[in-house]
Amino acid sequence: MSHHTETLVIGAGPAGLTAAYLLSKKGRSVTVLERDPAQVGGISRTVSHNGYLFDIGGHRFFSKSQAVVDLWDEILPNDFIERPRLSRIYYRGRYYAYPLRAFEALRNLGILTSAACLASYLYARLRPVEDPKTFHAWVRNQFGERLFSIFFKTYTEKVWGMSCDAISADWAAQRIKGLDLGAAIRDGIKRSLGLRKAPKVGGPVIKTLIESFRYPRRGPGMMWEAAAAKIHAQGGQLKLDRGVDSLSYDAGTGIWTVAARRSDGSRETFTARNVISSAPVRELVDAIRPRPLSTFNARALRYRDFLTVALIAKSDKNFPDNWIYIHDPSVKVGRVQNFRSWSPEMVPDADHTCLGLEYFCFEGDGLWNADDSELVALAKREIGQIGLIDPADVVDACVVRQPKAYPVYDEEYAGHVATVRRELERDFPSLHLVGRNGMHKYNNQDHAMMTAMLTVENILCGRRRHDVWRVNEDAEYTESGVSGADAALGSERLVPRKVA
Repeated sequence: MSHHTETLVIGAGPAGLTAAYLLSKKGRSVTVLERDPAQVGGISRTVSHNGYLFDIGGHRFFSKSQAVVDLWDEILPNDFIERPRLSRIYYRGRYYAYPLRAFEALRNLGILTSAACLASYLYARLRPVEDPKTFHAWVRNQFGERLFSIFFKTYTEKVWGMSCDAISADWAAQRIKGLDLGAAIRDGIKRSLGLRKAPKVGGPVIKTLIESFRYPRRGPGMMWEAAAAKIHAQGGQLKLDRGVDSLSYDAGTGIWTVAARRSDGSRETFTARNVISSAPVRELVDAIRPRPLSTFNARALRYRDFLTVALIAKSDKNFPDNWIYIHDPSVKVGRVQNFRSWSPEMVPDADHTCLGLEYFCFEGDGLWNADDSELVALAKREIGQIGLIDPADVVDACVVRQPKAYPVYDEEYAGHVATVRRELERDFPSLHLVGRNGMHKYNNQDHAMMTAMLTVENILCGRRRHDVWRVNEDAEYTESGVSGADAALGSERLVPRKVA
């Protein structure tokens, strides 16, 4: 059976659903294909287990873009709650507030170590690494070698499974943008003395230093389930359990033919004038027929996966953190989420607590392939070692595996992505890449949505008016929405290209 639609969207995560929602709102024909047989939202879904709700990876609803905030409110108008942000670092048996509280850090590290950290920072400022290429060099320039070794090296290598000297500086510049030790100390002193003022509306904000955020009361999946319902109500189609097998493009007619396979082995064919893909670049390019020349480059792109072991315990131990970063190399866990601190509605029993222990791994390695019982035993042992709850109090547990959670920023990734992008834009003018995995770019949820919003504008106006690759690189694009992107581009920088 064949189905025709004006725009076919691959993937029902934040980017794909944002694009489908906006297109269907404009009365345009749109169909979304999602591989998952049961849920939308991708990594932003909410997982349910015996009444307990889990946020896979943690999703703060904070954005500098008013256009994104307005869209959140439009899709989910009555279900946001305001939550305090609190994160801490666990290092050598002590907890450090994150962002930094200067006096607490001084007390925990001790005067000699703190003085060594400051001296290391001052030396790095005087003798910076010119044009830093690696994560190590970039962080060393911003914080000094001593703080890099204490607060960045262990955790980062847990997350990525590789040396900080093999990780591109692009990742650090994107994730810690606008922050260095000087800014952290100034902010930390103000926090410690209670002098920190709320930022002015529209003023500059370093995301790493925000103190509160909005959150759907039953987890991020609420947003994307609501978006899916509204897409249906607006005439759009959303088909679960459809993994894309192949795509082919007829340059003469401008029509795409896309084959999708269901878990029972049955196949469907779809035709469309436009394709929006949030699927991993490696998978998308491998599915195009005939295969592009850049297939080799796409296959070289790597992804980091992770799994969450949720422990439900009958315990009166409580802590206010949304999550705790585990910098201790003696345990494998990288981060611990406290689901009640995201929203009380995620933990239905008042006398229970629910913690999510996050383990970073590669799909197919020992952790990923371990039996759930082994993973639960590991999580119970390590949560006891950290001291957050008594393993004996655990009454239930659940393991959730998340493939391709993070695109890897190794030393070669940028060249591979650039080669793929050039070929796809040249040969397939109506193929649009959006989102985190769709662009192999470590975008937050709001950035992923913005790439979709600008892509929809491109489709509606019939040309690539906006360069979506500048989202999360250019502040005017990211913070001001479509109108800001217009201003950032300027008419002389528009490159007309038919896409409709």
